[in-house]
Amino acid sequence: MPVNPDGSSGGPGKREIAGLLGKAGALWTGLHGDLASRFGPLDQKWSFSRKTNHWALQLKEPKKKRTVVYLIPLQGCFQAAFALGEKACGAARSSTLPASVLDIIERAPRYAEGRGVRLDVRTRKDIENVTALAAIKMAN
Repeated sequence: MPVNPDGSSGGPGKREIAGLLGKAGALWTGLHGDLASRFGPLDQKWSFSRKTNHWALQLKEPKKKRTVVYLIPLQGCFQAAFALGEKACGAARSSTLPASVLDIIERAPRYAEGRGVRLDVRTRKDIENVTALAAIKMAN
């Protein structure tokens, strides 16, 4: 596992995340809180992808052991990444999600665990879309 600048392993430190996210840090914290209040306490696990050269924070529901979302910190923003099964994709099509989000879902690559959907998060509206998609995923 990659080592942090402070010598520890297991994910980037709070200062590193804050420096990377900048103003999007408040959105990151708010989303994490929103998801925790909706789905109960969430287990957190950092992983590093050598393919993308990015850290990702997995937020997982401990009782059912289902991953809600992966949060990927980037420069000035972050991504919310989902693996959506076809049932969840169908529910998303029937939802009030914006056409731009539905287009991302339709174009997402398909894997054994579902469609790999990534949403960029830069605004409060993006947070609303991520929260809605997380609710759809967890209900399906």
